[in-house]
Amino acid sequence: MLEVGQYEYIRLAHRVYGKSIREIARETGHSRNTVRKALKGEYKGYSKRKRQPYPVLGPYLGIIDAWLKEDQQRPKKQRHTARRIYERLRSEHGFQGSERTVSDYVRKAKLEFGIGGTDVYIPLEPELGKEGEVDWGRCYAILKGEYTRLRLFAMRSKGSGKHFVQCFPCERQQALFEGHIRAFEFFGGVFPVMIYDNMSTVVEEVYRGKNRKLRENFLKFQAYYNFSSRFCNPGCAHEKGGVEGLVGYSRRNYMVPIPEADSLEDLNKYLLERCYSYGERRLSGREKTVNELYDEEKSYLLKLPETPFSNIETYRGKADKYSTVLVDRNRYSVPTRYVGLQLDIVATVERVEIFYRREKIAYHERVYGSNKWQLNPFHYLELILRRPQAFDSARPLKEWRKSWPDSLEKLLKHFRDKDGFSKGTKEFISVLLLFEKYDKESVEAAVEEAVKAGVSGSDAIEHMLMNISDPGGSKDVVPLENWLIFAPADVSVYDRIGGAI
Repeated sequence: MLEVGQYEYIRLAHRVYGKSIREIARETGHSRNTVRKALKGEYKGYSKRKRQPYPVLGPYLGIIDAWLKEDQQRPKKQRHTARRIYERLRSEHGFQGSERTVSDYVRKAKLEFGIGGTDVYIPLEPELGKEGEVDWGRCYAILKGEYTRLRLFAMRSKGSGKHFVQCFPCERQQALFEGHIRAFEFFGGVFPVMIYDNMSTVVEEVYRGKNRKLRENFLKFQAYYNFSSRFCNPGCAHEKGGVEGLVGYSRRNYMVPIPEADSLEDLNKYLLERCYSYGERRLSGREKTVNELYDEEKSYLLKLPETPFSNIETYRGKADKYSTVLVDRNRYSVPTRYVGLQLDIVATVERVEIFYRREKIAYHERVYGSNKWQLNPFHYLELILRRPQAFDSARPLKEWRKSWPDSLEKLLKHFRDKDGFSKGTKEFISVLLLFEKYDKESVEAAVEEAVKAGVSGSDAIEHMLMNISDPGGSKDVVPLENWLIFAPADVSVYDRIGGAI
């Protein structure tokens, strides 16, 4: 085919200088037909061949096509790449061509077979107040100084874009329900349609098409709030892309840097504040803010029931010899006087409450996993008071001792040095029992003062606490410094009284 310069020379030689076709053909090396075409019309350039042959790859095209067709029935993450096809052709079929030749053909063949093409989406503008989306994500926070992995529950209005996020210790069905209950309260109503992926806490079995077998408890929850549910096709999380994006947005913006909190409740209060502040944003392509759109959609939401769904789990169990009850593979302590008795347990997502004949006798923060122990040291102090030798090895006290102030350790040593191990330990336990009657800060402050003053017994510390709780000062209250000068009581009089009787 002619280049532009040759085309120009042929036309110039013939039209300007009058050279013949034969002469021009001899000078340029082109055939007379080519010269005639150049003189006849405009320059056309190079024309592409209708079919690009593969001289080296040709004998292998059928093999490649067969592999690609089989891939259509294989999992997406276990299909042939162009490199894998090239390696198999070399090792299994003796192919001697280049990898680029293979990759060029594979790219075209995949488009023909509809494999790995670019997804195409339809731009949507959802109706206000019609649909909500739900999803879970994972995140980390520092709770009570410990690096903790949490689950992030997210619900988003598909219409206004307003969202709600909270952290939970797990993704169980009870946590899912609790997330819904809190979110519905946040939105002030219930979306008529809720969109989910095929999470196991909701879907028991996925059938062909849109049909699903739902968990019985989820059906009860759904009926209580009167919404209907819709589910994404398997592997098509983009069908609820708004909430998918929300999970990532929340992690990047609400959880960076990693937040620190004293409790999960405090962390969720922080997240709730961020959700409220998000309402002032204006989403791309919209004239109104999130809150302005939300104000319009509130009237379309279903009304909340008068009483929230009772999202509790109940158990019944006997307190064992360690004064614990088993709840969901973990143990929770009760006062030792209830050992051997049948107890009723009510568990929420975050708490476990234990009852005996309708009287609440214990409560704990709920833990998840297996064989974890939640022990309240006050449940065991009366027993340890009778068995002081077990004080240092008692599991409930070991955990407490890690966090209590140095002044308590100093007081324990002082009592033991003065009265011996057993009596000194008993006296110290009497001080620990004061934490049940008075607030933690007051007791610790009183212990600090008692250590400085060198007091000899628990009565002096309780005396100080009585002064704190009764600032006016009772006539019967003796100043602290006088406790240090009183002579020890003469207990021999009790023997004389007994003999007199």
